[in-house]
Amino acid sequence: MENYFSPALPDDAAQGLSSLALAHVGDAVYELLTRTWLVSHGKATGRGLHTAAIKLVSAEAQAAGAERVLPVLSGAELAVFRRGRNSRPHSVPAHAGRALYAQATALEALFGWLYLTGQRERANELFCLIMEET
Repeated sequence: MENYFSPALPDDAAQGLSSLALAHVGDAVYELLTRTWLVSHGKATGRGLHTAAIKLVSAEAQAAGAERVLPVLSGAELAVFRRGRNSRPHSVPAHAGRALYAQATALEALFGWLYLTGQRERANELFCLIMEET
């Protein structure tokens, strides 16, 4: 892969990545989408942007977002989501229980997989569904 700004890994290469590696990338993708959404909707300015972003990318908010997108996931997306949910991270934040954190990790893994496989339109579609009532 030579274009790291717009990757498009082959499916077999993406399947070879660990769910935690997918979640690592997905965390950044989800945060970038959230920051872009905040700025484009004028939801906050200055210091308020950081506070608003933290709230929207928290494990609690991501777990709620996961519940919103679960009914519309394809079979392949659901498989990646389940892999992410079943991963065993080295630590779980004190403010989030294991089940909640697993849902958030699953969502991040899904967004990482979509991004790395070049499915940015689908990632955007799911993100818009999550942000629909915000």
